Parts: sequence; structure tokens; C-alpha cells
Amino acid sequence: MVQNSTVYITPTSAPRCSRSTFKRPLKPMAEEKNTAHVGVPTSSSSGDSIPLDSSAAHTEQLSFWTRMGCTPESFKPRSVADKHNQLNQTLKSRHMNMIAIGGSIGAGLFVGSGGALATGGPASLIIDYSIIGIMIFNVVYALGEMAIMYPISGGFYVYSGRFIDPSWGFAMGRKGRLVLRSETLTSRDSWCYFAQWAIILPFEIIVASECIKFWRDDLSPGIWYTMFLATILLVNVFGVLGYGEEEFWSSLLKLAAVVSFLFAGLIFVLGGGPENGQFNSYWGARLWKDPGAFRNGFQGFCSVFVTAAFSFAGTELVGLAAAESKTPLKSLPSAVKQVFWRITLFYILSLLFIGLLIPSNDKQLFGSGNFIDTTASPMVLVANRAGIPGYASFLNAVILVSVVSIGNSGVFGASRTLCALSEQGYAPKLFSYVDKAGRPLPATVLLISIGCLAYVGLTPRGVEIFDWLLALSGLSALFTWGSICYCHIRFRAAWKAQGRTLDEIPFKAAFGVVGSWIGLGIIVVVLIAQFYVALFPPALEGKLNSATGFFKAYLAFFVTLAFWAIGYFWKGGGLIKPLDVDLDAGLKEVDWEAHRAEQDRRRNAPTWKRILYMFG
Repeated sequence: MVQNSTVYITPTSAPRCSRSTFKRPLKPMAEEKNTAHVGVPTSSSSGDSIPLDSSAAHTEQLSFWTRMGCTPESFKPRSVADKHNQLNQTLKSRHMNMIAIGGSIGAGLFVGSGGALATGGPASLIIDYSIIGIMIFNVVYALGEMAIMYPISGGFYVYSGRFIDPSWGFAMGRKGRLVLRSETLTSRDSWCYFAQWAIILPFEIIVASECIKFWRDDLSPGIWYTMFLATILLVNVFGVLGYGEEEFWSSLLKLAAVVSFLFAGLIFVLGGGPENGQFNSYWGARLWKDPGAFRNGFQGFCSVFVTAAFSFAGTELVGLAAAESKTPLKSLPSAVKQVFWRITLFYILSLLFIGLLIPSNDKQLFGSGNFIDTTASPMVLVANRAGIPGYASFLNAVILVSVVSIGNSGVFGASRTLCALSEQGYAPKLFSYVDKAGRPLPATVLLISIGCLAYVGLTPRGVEIFDWLLALSGLSALFTWGSICYCHIRFRAAWKAQGRTLDEIPFKAAFGVVGSWIGLGIIVVVLIAQFYVALFPPALEGKLNSATGFFKAYLAFFVTLAFWAIGYFWKGGGLIKPLDVDLDAGLKEVDWEAHRAEQDRRRNAPTWKRILYMFG
């Protein structure tokens, strides 16, 4: 059992964050083993200094331009008392909402859906994306519940080591340092998650350059690689606020494009397209009859799962961003609820119209580019065939913005992950450096440098090299989401075992632990489906894949197991008992009076408002 628990103090008579949180009154200061003052760290049994109030940690007054990272002073090291979170907390609710609803909409939806349509058919497209959407819905709600209570640096990486198993934590790479335990726990999600985003960055830069070929292809792609790298570098000069603003405006553009496509798709299906286009008479669902709703049988159905999962990658970034939010308790629940709209409105409906308007046997869906061909985007194909080339050009511009945005998200996700790794000793200490602008500076510089791998795309073997790089991290998102679900299950078990009630959780997952079990089950099914497809890809018509083809599809699975084994033998392993789980370190204090007043206000609101509150 844990002893000498850290005590968090807030003004007035706040409750103690111990096993009977919100039940037992705080002891008088004279009776405490460790004396403390408001805004001053107390000491844990391990001697670590912990802030009592995260808002009190940021006491140094900095100029506007220093906070923006534009002065020499901004590059100096930050000294913040909060060991759980050295990063800036400047993201606002509007940033969080857009990161949640549009942050990961990119090439997976705009371009990858075309290949999925050609592989599995329109019915597989709708069914598989819906199943993955159910999983993502539960993942994000589980993550939201934990991130609101523990908005700490490292985010969901820390949860694996805290709630599951140290060695399982190391497998994806970070040890989460827990103040109330003598040992150091690892958090599995980091190394593979870091690799995922680090590799995605140069790949997205290459994809962005391929978008330019829609307009002109007479210039070297290296020119565009340099331009997009410089753009991402400029955004990251402004730290998390630069990321938040870029995500806000790019997400607005992406959402506007998707909404416009939904209206256009409805008009085209009903036959209201221009006279010079293909959709100038009633179109309906003829393509579901010929060439049909499904393609390539069960293999085609299974293969679409992977594309669907790739399309939702990055959804979890809203949990990572919680550590840099001004008001996570206010902004994160709203952001989490936005995921419903993204799944139903922006994915499922878009895919429905794509399946109605583009035949699954269309050869153009496969494109002709080495890496990716944006002319193969089903949305661009619809616009061209409708006789609206200007709209096709607009959609291609949106795809360009989207892939650059995803590349920037890669810098954000991987740099924060590497910083967390360094803080806990699993990466060089240099990468734990956070400057006065709140930027993990060395980690960010390294990620921008990794972006230079995009120039490998200029070599004759560039495609093969990137195939193997992507194979190393291709399934990382699934492992991350599975860990989040299982962390939530273990968190709830520890919460109950230590005598705490659900009333002490300010935001609860929509379907509770059942939802996390459903999400985890779907992830296991997808991994099995991907294993089957890796053995028998649809393109080979039932024949066994080659060893090279198999490992390109499933290598990440074995890489993750290798990291787990290393962590098990190095640091030891085994599930942490619910009574031994640390529920106090990094726990955010809640103004329960204000929280309950807000809940009462929402319950007493008009019916139409209560419906809106359910989804945002």
C-alpha cells in the first residue's frame, strides 16, 4: 500500500486527494506530516516537489512576444513548479473543439477512401467505417474521462504505466513517473506512437507535393518539400498556440469542404448536376447493383478495416492537448462530444455519397502516382465528372491543406511524446528541455529534421523505403487506442477498489466500462482481420502473400511485442493491483460547487438546448 500520500492544497477548505477523496475533511496544517502553503509544492515520500495548484506554477511574467517564442529570451529554459506539466496551457475551447472534430481529417478520407472503395465496395466502406467509428467513439470518451482528471504532460502515455503494467508501458515506450510509488512505471504507448508520427511527417510532406501535380508537374518535388517544411517550421515557432490556430483554421476549411460535398453529393444523386456533367439526371443507387455493393468477398471487407483505422488516426491528439488547455474541465467534454458529429456527418455521409457516385471498379481510383495520386480522390473524381472543374481544384487545395495540417500534428504529437520520454529517462535528457515559450525545443527541432527524410522520395527507391518505414508503425494507432480502452477499464477498477464513487468523476464516458470493452474488442477483431489480409491480400485472389508483403502489412505488431519483451525483462512486469494504483499524482482539483451549478443549469435548460448539450 502507498503511504505518505501527496497532499494537494487549494484556497479555503478544499478536500484532500487521498483514497477517500471529497469525503474526508482536510486535516489542520499542524497535524500534517509535510507542511504546505497555497501555491507552494509539498513533498512526497520520494522527496519530489509537487505543485499544489497548477495555476500557481506559472507565476513568471513574460512579454507577449516572449510567450509567442519570438525573442531570444523565449529560448531560455522554463522553470515551472508543476513536474507533471511543464508545457504551456494556452489552448482555448475553440482550439480543442476543432482539434477533435477536424484535426485528423486528411488524406485517409479524401484520398484513401477511394482505394478502400475499389478494394471492398461501397457496402464494405460504410460498414467498416461505422464499426471503426463505434470503436473511436468509445476510445475518445474513455480518454476524455481520464484526461480531464489527469491533464498531465505525457497524457495517455502515462496512463498505461500507471493503470496497467510497467513492461506493457515500455513496449510503446515511456515510463510514467509516479510520485506515490517507489518504483518507476513505464507507459507502453510512447515509442511506437513517437515512431508513428515521426514517420508520418515526411510522408505527408511528400503527399502534399503530389497535390501540387494536380496543377503543374514540371517542377522538382524537392522545391515543394522545402516549402512545406519551412511552413511547418514557421507554425512551430509559435509553440502550442501556433498549432492550435493552424488546426482551428485548417479544420474550418476541411469541414466547409466536407459540408459542401455533402450538399453537392445529394444534388448529384438526385440528378441536379450541370447539363455538361454526368449527374444531370436521376442517379440513385444504381452502382450498388452494378458493379455491386461488395468486392473481393471477405478479404475485401477485412482490408477496408485498415484504411478506416488509418483515416481516424490522430483522434487521440485531443487527449494529448488536454495538458496544454487553459480549462480542460470546460473545453475537453465539449471537444470529446464533437467526435459523434465527425463520425456520423463527416465520415459516414461522405462515404455514402462516394459509394453512390463512383463505381467501385473504376480504374482511376487507384491513381498513377508513386506515393499517392490526389486525382484519384473520389471527391475530386465526382467534381470532375459533374462538370465542375473549379470545384475539383478547390477540393484538391483542401487536400493539400489537410495533409500539411496532419504533418504539423505529427510534430506536435511526436515532440510531446519524446519530451515525456526524456523526462523519465528513456530518451536523452536533452529532449526534456522546455523553453519559456512552452516549446519542447530540442524535440521539436529533431522532428523537423526527421521531416527532411521526405527528400528520400526523390531517389529511385524512395517508395520502397517509405513502405518499410510505414510498416514499422502502421498498426501503432490501434495499439494506442487499445491501451486507452484498457487503461480506462483498469482506472475504473482501481477507483472502485479504493472506495471512490462515480460521483467523484466530473466527466464520465458515455457507455462507461462497457464502452471500453466494446472498443477493445473491436480493436482485437481489426488486428485479426489485418493478420488475415496480410496473409491473403485481395490483390492475390486467395493466394498466400510473400514474406515481404506480409511483413510490410504486419511488422508493427512484432515490433510492439519486442518492445514489451524488452521492458518486461528490463524493468519487470505484471498487472498493477487495483489497490496499488496511484490515483492522486497529477489529479486535477475540481471546483465542485461551480461544476454542479453548471450541471443543474444544463439539466434545467429547454429541451432543444439539452439535446445540443448531448453532442457538444
